[in-house]
Amino acid sequence: MIKGKNIHKYYDNLHVLKGVNIDVKKGEVVSIVGASGAGKTTLLQILGTLDKASKTDSYSLKINDTEIKSLSDKALAKFRNEHIGFIFQFHQLLPEFTALENVCLPAFIKGTSKPEAEKRAKELLSFLGLSHRSEHKPSELSGGEQQRVAVARALVNNPDLIFADEPSGNLDSESAENLHNLFFRLRDEFGQTFVIVTHNEELANMADRKLVMIDGNMRH
Repeated sequence: MIKGKNIHKYYDNLHVLKGVNIDVKKGEVVSIVGASGAGKTTLLQILGTLDKASKTDSYSLKINDTEIKSLSDKALAKFRNEHIGFIFQFHQLLPEFTALENVCLPAFIKGTSKPEAEKRAKELLSFLGLSHRSEHKPSELSGGEQQRVAVARALVNNPDLIFADEPSGNLDSESAENLHNLFFRLRDEFGQTFVIVTHNEELANMADRKLVMIDGNMRH
């Protein structure tokens, strides 16, 4: 599902990623842990195609057998929209839209018709126990509900791969536990692959594999 080889990232003279190799299988839930500044979020953004690695001779990143560095910006945006979902610590819902409208947005970008997008969004909100909140705006939802809406938005295009960056960082312990269990339920039900950056030890240890980043590289 993901094969990353010799991933480097420089910001001016700062060498953030120092030749990371990573291999994630389809249907795996992988957690990435490490101290702040170890390069976890930078790696996640490169794997998720939101950022580009610094060019080196032997660098390669394949997702679903597609070599990412060979895609044009336009092809990359299309690939990201169709194959990848993101869940961030801050849910980043648009405040002026309802929960249902927020969930539909990636589907509209993909070109899905409104009836079809809304049908899928309603199914997901129902699956996440939010049917009764679909017409509410983010300000009317609890933190846990907002994060579940963000999960539904990440899932609306049926992505193969979901990247989560500190997804439970802003939640109370009960909401965090519910969110963590949800990831495994989604994997079991839909076969999705999850890569999760987290400081939450409990979530990290629940994963099929825990990868530790130290000073810009992966400890194996």
